[in-house]
Amino acid sequence: MTLAHWIYAIGTVVVILTMILRRNVLIPCIISTFLIGLIFKGSLVGAIATVFNANMAALGELGSIFVIIALMFAMLKSLSVTGADEMLVAPLRKFMVTPLISYIIIVLATYVISLFFWPTPAVPLIGALLVPAAIKSGLPPMVGAMALALAGQGMALSGDMIIQGAPVLSAKAAGIPVSCVINNVAILSLITGVVALVMGYIMMKNEIIKFQNEGLTEIDPSGKIDSAMQFQTEEKRGSNYAPFLVWLLIISMTCVIISMFVFDIKGGDASALLGGTAILIMTIATLLVDGKNGLDIIADHLTDGLVFAFKIMGQILPIAGFFFLGNPEAVVSIMGEGAPGYLFDIGQMLAKAIPPEGFFSGFGMLILGIITGFDGSGFSGLPMTGTLAGAMAGGNQTVAAALASIGQMGAIWSGGGTIIAWSSLVAVAGIVGVPVLDLVRKNFIPVVVGMIVSTSVAVLFLM
Repeated sequence: MTLAHWIYAIGTVVVILTMILRRNVLIPCIISTFLIGLIFKGSLVGAIATVFNANMAALGELGSIFVIIALMFAMLKSLSVTGADEMLVAPLRKFMVTPLISYIIIVLATYVISLFFWPTPAVPLIGALLVPAAIKSGLPPMVGAMALALAGQGMALSGDMIIQGAPVLSAKAAGIPVSCVINNVAILSLITGVVALVMGYIMMKNEIIKFQNEGLTEIDPSGKIDSAMQFQTEEKRGSNYAPFLVWLLIISMTCVIISMFVFDIKGGDASALLGGTAILIMTIATLLVDGKNGLDIIADHLTDGLVFAFKIMGQILPIAGFFFLGNPEAVVSIMGEGAPGYLFDIGQMLAKAIPPEGFFSGFGMLILGIITGFDGSGFSGLPMTGTLAGAMAGGNQTVAAALASIGQMGAIWSGGGTIIAWSSLVAVAGIVGVPVLDLVRKNFIPVVVGMIVSTSVAVLFLM
């Protein structure tokens, strides 16, 4: 290995240690990128340019993810001013008559909405509208919070089959088609989620009975909701258009899903279809509600969406840029022809000692994914796990897809907000009104067991 390879290896270890210490990994990634550029280019100017080019390469690869997140957020905000978002879930409340039914409804509603809009807007919506009704039916607040976290920030986000942000990150880093990863994560996320959700409910059965016997059927979550997670609408307007907009959204998204299956639309084309639909619905909603003022207001919605997207995803650019140095294809756009894929080279060395198939490699990738989630993001580690998966697979797409999917499960189920207290799990706890550390403890065993089961399935059947 060259000196640059050692810098890359040391940088990767430092990143992992930094995550374990619950610190942001941006500075280690930037410094490591600079040092590698300095060694390879042999000049200060080349090193500085490498840092910038790494960020631009990451933006080029991930830019579509930023845009789709921004458009979905902007669309939902344009609907929220009419109350259409509340109307969307209101019919479910009348079916919440027992704790089990309430639990299932929260899980299904959170999962479906999170698939289309990601958990960030789904959690406050479901938490504010459905959880209070569930509590009245006898479901403890803690179990409601578990349902929100496990279904939204775990099962939906780790699969991410609609927006496809996570699979694109993993696939790009591994150098394989996105469809390979999506097929695997769809299976693994459902296995992990179902195991965790069922086990979580069973483990909380005594608390559910105790809660019902004590008659604790009322909470007021209004004082617990983090205002930063809510759409800031001082007053509703255009509420008479809400029913039309709800049906427009339902029919449009149904047509999008059908089109994806009928016409085999995947990856970037699927994101384009979803994003285009979102911006058209936003345009219709804004013009209906605000009339000629909508010409200006729609710009505010779109700006808010872009700010939101870069706020949650912006820090990934320097991180992805560093780990893209490990990919033989991506590194060329950063440092030019002749640049080696550092992590791929290291991975090939490791592959000689570690079999790319089998339980050892599968659970090793799972542990690495969990560690990368320690930063509370869930997404920042995907370039690392994806690149290492591609390197260890030695050109075998099936193995690369399986390993990348396992790494994605570990990273998002931990850092995406199910067992890391400093992640977005704080929002779930705050909205429902339960201590976040208690929520972590309740989630931990079901999530870990779920990941062990799904990893075993991946090793036995997907490699």
